[in-house]
Amino acid sequence: MEELARESISLLASTSAKPRVDPAGPRLGSLGAIVIMLKSALGAGLLNFPWAFERAGGIHNAIAVELVSLVFLVSGLIILGYSSSICGQCTYQAVVKEVCGPAIGQLCEICFIFNLFMISVAFLVIVDDQLEKLCSSLYELLTGLPESERPYYFYTDQRFALVLLCVFLILPISTPKEISIQKYISVLGTLAGTYLTIAIIIKYNMMHSVQVHIIPLYSNGINSWSSMFSVIPTICFGFQCHEASIAIYSSMENQRLTHWAFISVVTMIICLIIYSLTGVYGYLTFGKDVKADILMSYMGNDILMLIARLLFGVSIITIYPIILLLGRSVIQDPLLSWWRRRGRVVTVKFESRSRYTLTFLWITATLLIAAFVPDISKVISVIGGISAFFIFIFPGLCLMFAMQTEPVSCKTRIVLTLWGVVTLLCGAFIFGQSTTITVMQLLGKI
Repeated sequence: MEELARESISLLASTSAKPRVDPAGPRLGSLGAIVIMLKSALGAGLLNFPWAFERAGGIHNAIAVELVSLVFLVSGLIILGYSSSICGQCTYQAVVKEVCGPAIGQLCEICFIFNLFMISVAFLVIVDDQLEKLCSSLYELLTGLPESERPYYFYTDQRFALVLLCVFLILPISTPKEISIQKYISVLGTLAGTYLTIAIIIKYNMMHSVQVHIIPLYSNGINSWSSMFSVIPTICFGFQCHEASIAIYSSMENQRLTHWAFISVVTMIICLIIYSLTGVYGYLTFGKDVKADILMSYMGNDILMLIARLLFGVSIITIYPIILLLGRSVIQDPLLSWWRRRGRVVTVKFESRSRYTLTFLWITATLLIAAFVPDISKVISVIGGISAFFIFIFPGLCLMFAMQTEPVSCKTRIVLTLWGVVTLLCGAFIFGQSTTITVMQLLGKI
């Protein structure tokens, strides 16, 4: 074991990839890499964590699941950085294709597109939820009547407002080739997440103290175990930054894997603190009455939470085009390549027409699904299952394939290959369980 440890440390310390971007361009330092990683991880999943804590059977169970998952989350990030360093690629799909072969690379691209599509759906579901509360608050403010007495008209439905938002705001800022607005709002998601956590803690401390004693910190039994496993997809979705990790690693000034491991650990610990505080205090505030979207558990006229809704809404509206851009490029690039192979010239008009069509179809499809999804927990369950591919399955495969060709000792090869197998099996289990639960929920069995 000492020999294995020495070789592993040597492997991490010595492996340093050459920069795969313009060396004259700006390079990421440690702080910049951590900030971008946090921006990638902290997002819509934060709203679901108090519900996940209740679903897991209490605070102790939920934190135990988080800590165990953290081992695999950090491991996946380190494996991806190592795989990028040995193959010289700077995107997730390219690394998987280079290390694992074209067949698995194509599977990765399909999962990538589907994952981005479902994230887009989740974003619109969140916007729809916040519009519902905002519409109710606005009606009460203008008329003085409670929301229960509000007459129904199609133009007072939040889904109609969501359609208008997509047509007049999201669609125009999603059609350009480059989403330049992202450089101005890159920290908005982190700001919204941090503000939400602080607001939830403040609201908890403002509530009546007797409520603290009627909420269990943990529960026991078989149902508790099954519930604990059921929240893993939510945790995967919340901590997921693995798709962006390779691009971040490739842009770093210091690309030693020991440094990348440090960046990964620090980022995941910060995420753990923010997610845990949100989950703990949100769960203690509402207990079993907490909703899948924590913001929906608060009154519509609550000023603290009104600001949180606006921050989250603006953040999601500005991040949605970036997600769409990534998904659209994965579809459009092969389409344009196919057009060239047919001997056709890719004109500016053809490129623009294909881009506008893909953008319109993407927004329309995600809008239709989001308009009829009852709550965000079902969407996040699907996304969490797909996230298992990026956090567990593909990193496990990369490690297994890399160990077949890398010059390491037999003992190191066996141990790391076994860890790749364990990671792969865990990912397969999470994906299978998450998919099964989601299908049963849709069929009304749960």
